[in-house]
Amino acid sequence: MLSRIRAYFLKRSLDKPTIEKLERLENIFEVKITNPQLYLKALRHRSTLIEKNLDESESYEQLEFIGDAVLDLIISELIYEHFPKRNEGFMTKLRSKLVKEETLAKLALDLDLSSLIEVGNRVKSQGIQLKKSILCDIFEALVGALYFDKGLAETRLFVRRVYTTYIDLQQMSSMQDNFKSMLLEYTQAKRYSVPEYQVVDEDGPDHDKTFHIEVLVNSQVCGTGKGKNKKRAEQAAAMQALKYFKMNV
Repeated sequence: MLSRIRAYFLKRSLDKPTIEKLERLENIFEVKITNPQLYLKALRHRSTLIEKNLDESESYEQLEFIGDAVLDLIISELIYEHFPKRNEGFMTKLRSKLVKEETLAKLALDLDLSSLIEVGNRVKSQGIQLKKSILCDIFEALVGALYFDKGLAETRLFVRRVYTTYIDLQQMSSMQDNFKSMLLEYTQAKRYSVPEYQVVDEDGPDHDKTFHIEVLVNSQVCGTGKGKNKKRAEQAAAMQALKYFKMNV
């Protein structure tokens, strides 16, 4: 009861656009928000910190860290229940697909979270609210906020509802998207050299780097890719290499 009263008076101290933002989140989560500041933090990009004279811990990044761990647990449970007879290797690969950047960014767009993200005035025109990496981070941060505010049970209900609504688990489980493994199998079958991946460039600040990677087969560049970490960039390069070989066989 006390927490509801506290939340009521806290909400009254907020401006109308912020209250409307919180009400949209309540509709998305299907819960009454108890700690509004958690969710506002989860939606706050670090570009706002200097403008508002906020500490660096006041962006979504801490909550993203928590949400990532909570999401792994809930998705692991979901996979175990839907595929009880499959082995650990299958479950691990499927979990990777279900929590990867592209999947979480898609869910964020399905829920229209991009319109709720708070960014600094100097970057508003850059469209960073629609970047896959940002959408992915925001989704994880909101999962973290929900976990701290309402607990694991409510968070589990939300995550399960979203995944069963917007994701076809059976279809996802059969999708082939480990392009590095596929490229390795292809080169072995053709008796080519083992693919070599090398970083050719890095750009962006330390907290938001983009890696550019080339993949070489038989000492020739056959694919390039970029990503927010080396693994994603390597997968993108391997995918391009597979397309290259398909077109040039």
